[in-house]
Amino acid sequence: MTKTIATYQRTEYPRPQFQRNSWKNLNGTWKFAFDDENIGEKEQWTNQPSFTTDIQVPFTYETKASGIGEEAFHPNVWYQRTFEIPEDEIGKRTILRFQASDYLTKVWVNGKYIGNHIGGNAAFSFDITNEVDYKQKNELVVKVEDSMSCYQPRGKQRWRDENFGCWYVQTTGIWQTVWLEFLNEASIDNVKITPNFDAHSVHFDYALSGSFSEDWALETTISFAGETVKQFSMTPDRSSMSFGVDIHSDLHEWKVMHWTPQHPNLYDVTFRLYENGRLIDEVDSYFGMRKISIKDGKVLLNNVPIYQKLLLDQGYWTDTMLTPPSDDAMIEDIEKTIEMGFNGVRKHQKLEDERFLYWCDKKGLLVWSEMAATYEFSDEAIENFTKEWLEIVQQHYNHPSIITWVPFNESWGIPNISTDRKQQQFTESIYYLTKSIDSQRPVIVNDGWEHTISDIIALHDYEELGEAFLERYQDKDKILNNEIPHNKHKYAFANGYEYKGQPVMITEYGGIAFNDESGWGYGNQVNTEEEFLNRYRKITDAIKSIPYITGYCYTQTTDVQQEINGLLKEDRTPKIELEKIKAVNDSIK
Repeated sequence: MTKTIATYQRTEYPRPQFQRNSWKNLNGTWKFAFDDENIGEKEQWTNQPSFTTDIQVPFTYETKASGIGEEAFHPNVWYQRTFEIPEDEIGKRTILRFQASDYLTKVWVNGKYIGNHIGGNAAFSFDITNEVDYKQKNELVVKVEDSMSCYQPRGKQRWRDENFGCWYVQTTGIWQTVWLEFLNEASIDNVKITPNFDAHSVHFDYALSGSFSEDWALETTISFAGETVKQFSMTPDRSSMSFGVDIHSDLHEWKVMHWTPQHPNLYDVTFRLYENGRLIDEVDSYFGMRKISIKDGKVLLNNVPIYQKLLLDQGYWTDTMLTPPSDDAMIEDIEKTIEMGFNGVRKHQKLEDERFLYWCDKKGLLVWSEMAATYEFSDEAIENFTKEWLEIVQQHYNHPSIITWVPFNESWGIPNISTDRKQQQFTESIYYLTKSIDSQRPVIVNDGWEHTISDIIALHDYEELGEAFLERYQDKDKILNNEIPHNKHKYAFANGYEYKGQPVMITEYGGIAFNDESGWGYGNQVNTEEEFLNRYRKITDAIKSIPYITGYCYTQTTDVQQEINGLLKEDRTPKIELEKIKAVNDSIK
């Protein structure tokens, strides 16, 4: 077991798209214990536990940043800390929020069981008001149960004792911010924000909580660069309601400020709930006026075709693994991606920290949001996957940077999708469930190959040679009619499905590694920068020269543990001058 001094702190507000002033960060030093024999509940560790190990939350025990650095798998882990309620929050409802904890999380406050949440990627919360003592310290105890099961969404977490292939050290327990939020009895629970680009309007779906009152008033203020664009108030007649508003304004030369990668304009919006004229809740949010659509085999952003140049981004760091170490670290990744001439990322097998999405919204980086995969198909896997995926789509819906949903990748968790009708129907159901929540964004099923119903045909091909790529893809019909495998091994469509004019993209390629590194990449490793750039240029130019291919995604942003095919090392040191990568991406074929 490796002990290190904690040098990372996560103190930022964790949910910038729905921000209040009344909150308390619970990150930092907690007490911690392993429970490999699973005896903690029987022996009542929930009541005044005496754990002796310190851990730095929100970093998992496997990471150096946690202060523990133990990579062996432990199925049950315990956390404990105390907290006090700030004096000016006394009398309010106290909500305990977890941004993410993997996998089954159980919570006790002052010895009383509060509840649990299943899933490793979605945010969740508990109302702990009735168990909190407002006059003295409160004790919070958390148990997290994890497993090596391939029926739970695990993404790139290994299910063996050692790393293998492209699967890495597991993530167990709390891995994103834990915090308290303080609310009045009545509050704004959620607002779903949907821009209507063509109508120059925005639609709000409000959800209010608390005992409904005829004395409520709900006010919405939309502003841009500090200037009020629209303000309106309504008297709610129920806890759920909707309202749309035109946002044309003479404040701007163009009347409406659109969101694009080049000009990531964001409107600020503040929601206020009043009761008898007294302000009882205030939430700050934002939105971007942008539209994603598909027409004539192309993806359109704001009704204009966009050629997507994406990086496969797995979001791992040396000392913190899946947990971003800081805002600055996330901003560095985004800015270096843009400096290399990419306009987006495919967040691969990871649901990223909401602050990363916030900075993508602010800086104009497109995001494909991809679910962490299961690896076996069963009724249990279906239930686990579906429940968590729907939570994620709802939670991340408002981010303008997210332009594509990717629930499935390379037939992981659906290994017989090519011929198995049950697995095919499962993917169809996820497609339509996603569309029922979000009718605007494209949904890809299944990224890589063997698509069923999918808005984009996303193909993976790690061909090294540009000439060989051109020869294979020059006949569009052969690829898209399943006459030949598009990457020597896999076909574009599952049996029973056919091409219907969707955009086609190469969403994994490259993966070039240097020969002086310990680990693996795709294909032969290169020895020099010149050799790397020559191969990178030829394969990228080949992709861009195929008329029906509308974008690409290069593997990958950084090295990840044993996989060393990043454009950056795991510590973010560039392997190639960033402007040389940009020159290839910017070239026109």
